[in-house]
Amino acid sequence: MELLKALPFLYLGAVNILGFSIMGIDKKRAVRGAWRIPETTLFLYALIGGSIGSILGMRVFHHKTKHWYFVWGMPLILILQIIIGIWVYKIVSIPTL
Repeated sequence: MELLKALPFLYLGAVNILGFSIMGIDKKRAVRGAWRIPETTLFLYALIGGSIGSILGMRVFHHKTKHWYFVWGMPLILILQIIIGIWVYKIVSIPTL
């Protein structure tokens, strides 16, 4: 039962590590002029729960910080995820009669 409660946190941890990592990988490829990770993929990792890692990756690697849709889009995704998370938590936490 404890593992079941930990699964969402394990998932979020893993997807945020991936979001952070792909920002670093794409930045390294950009510097070398190599094949790049599509921007849709970068946003997809944020959308599936990796927004914190993606935002941290943007800041640490100074990547995509000149693109307004990343500068505004990533935090917007995070805010929406927090709102949805609170809403789901309230629904799940309602005691049954």
